[in-house]
Amino acid sequence: MADTTAPADKTPWHLWVVGIVSLLWNAMGATDFTMTQLKSEAWLKAFTPEQLAYIHGFPLWSVLAWGAGTWGSFLGSVLLLARKGLAFHFLAASLAGALLTSLYSFGLSDGLKIMGGGVGMIVFNAIIVTISVLLLVYAKNMRKRGVLR
Repeated sequence: MADTTAPADKTPWHLWVVGIVSLLWNAMGATDFTMTQLKSEAWLKAFTPEQLAYIHGFPLWSVLAWGAGTWGSFLGSVLLLARKGLAFHFLAASLAGALLTSLYSFGLSDGLKIMGGGVGMIVFNAIIVTISVLLLVYAKNMRKRGVLR
């Protein structure tokens, strides 16, 4: 069996794959958050007035959690590619943001009903949280191996 550990000065090939794919994935979330907060008409044109009222009525703590979730993951991916240990902390903040946003959307508000997402919305949210956990575990392992400084 081949040794899969890499010396700290050599970046393993999978870091580039994980970093680039996660950066592209997380860019979508960061863009969605930013365009929604800027109230871009072009971005929000598919939503009903009730959905827009719901989105723009998020309490401040939920907006901050959403921002931490989206921008934390994007910056965490950038820091992964830069081989910085700080990636772990940004990805941890991202996971916390995703969980808090889910709490608001599914537990403390009628988000599921208002947004009309049904099972698809729940599954998509579960995918986001799962990817967040996997990225956090990956960053932790890369930091432990000395790949992230």
